Amino acid sequence: MRSSGPWDIEALMRVPEATWGVRTGLVQQVTYAGEPLEGRPTRVFGYLGRPAGASGERLPAMVLVHGGGGRAFPAWVEHWARRGYVALAMDLAGNGPDGRLPDGGPDQTDAVKFRDFGEAEVGDMWSYHAVAAVIRGHSLVRSLPEVDAGRVGVTGISWGGYLTCMVAGLDPRWKVAVPVYGCGFLGENSYWRDRSLAAMGAESRERWLRHFDPSRYLGNVRVPILFLNGTTDFAYPLDSYRRSYRLVPEPWRWVSVVVGLPHGHIWDFEEVDAFVDHALRGGARLPRLGATRVVGDRLEAELVTPLPVEEAMVCYTEDDGPWAQRVWKTVPARIEGGRVAGQLPGAGVRVAFLAVRDTRGLRASSEHVELPAEAGGR
Repeated sequence: MRSSGPWDIEALMRVPEATWGVRTGLVQQVTYAGEPLEGRPTRVFGYLGRPAGASGERLPAMVLVHGGGGRAFPAWVEHWARRGYVALAMDLAGNGPDGRLPDGGPDQTDAVKFRDFGEAEVGDMWSYHAVAAVIRGHSLVRSLPEVDAGRVGVTGISWGGYLTCMVAGLDPRWKVAVPVYGCGFLGENSYWRDRSLAAMGAESRERWLRHFDPSRYLGNVRVPILFLNGTTDFAYPLDSYRRSYRLVPEPWRWVSVVVGLPHGHIWDFEEVDAFVDHALRGGARLPRLGATRVVGDRLEAELVTPLPVEEAMVCYTEDDGPWAQRVWKTVPARIEGGRVAGQLPGAGVRVAFLAVRDTRGLRASSEHVELPAEAGGR
């Protein structure tokens, strides 16, 4: 049975009341109805972008979800509008263009996100409001006359990636999703496990994880979803990351783990643009690697790619301990027919995966495998 958590998804699919504001170039301000907070109504502020010179055709659209310390970024909206998409970026910290809204939703600080709460207060929590704001934003975008409601996707960065994992499994209307960095199993391993989550009372922590961990919802995903992350991400480590994307049935998931990928409000990763273009406009798909196999002292994975691969490599670390502190290295691998294969460079390798880069410069990877020390790194 599809889990919908504490949200009334049917209600969130209704078009929210909206007020349109100042338009500057391709971008227009908008506010729309949010969820009640402590019994009072709230509004969500956002920016909507529209391509210039649209000729009456219905356009694809994107919903853009910022991360911690972020806001509704008009430049992010403009990035997608210039690419031919209608795009909505909403603020998830209760702010408008000039500071806090008098009727805004919860702030997004960790102290607010992870406060102790009872079951009756679930609807006042930040994660509850943020998920609702994204799905309501989706409902608003779909209602616009210039939008093709059958071609709407979502992408989010960091905490926005966390939210993207959740809404991708809660709202069945999406056609594509790209969480950047974010994942689930935050109580198993994450930046917050030994900090904000550990500081909560035991009952509140269990309740938070039961309602608000993306692992509860990722198994519902039935649209193409790209998981993009770095090997040493400080917030979302590779063990929780792999457990998260494995919840999505294999036909729907793509993975791109990149050595040295920076963490930030970065919205010009070309992998994101190309993955969305394929799903919503029919562009060439990203390369895709199958399950990683260890065969003697080699790694192998099946490869499906619409365009030639310019580079293949084995990515590996010889380190144990916290994922964010491990040093990663690469050595060349080879394309052998419909697979990628590469030698493991020595007996000290503890974790490894295969990665490729196609002629567009777009990157994809296999799952990582952990190699036991007692087996000599094999």
